[in-house]
Amino acid sequence: MERIDSNVEGVREMLRRRAEIGLTKYGVTTERTDIDLVGWIKHLQEELMDASIYCQRILKEIEKWDTNVKI
Repeated sequence: MERIDSNVEGVREMLRRRAEIGLTKYGVTTERTDIDLVGWIKHLQEELMDASIYCQRILKEIEKWDTNVKI
């Protein structure tokens, strides 16, 4: 039998922990029904904007150390 990809298992574990933290912090899961589809899309959009900021920050740090990287 093939070994399960350790990267996949790592992500599964992170998702499990994140779900536990979210439930503890907010007291709800993503199965909640008080947010409509537009609300979910707006939430996703905000999360993706945050991710873009994190990417920019990381790229700037890499550029400091690697002159071949231009942002």
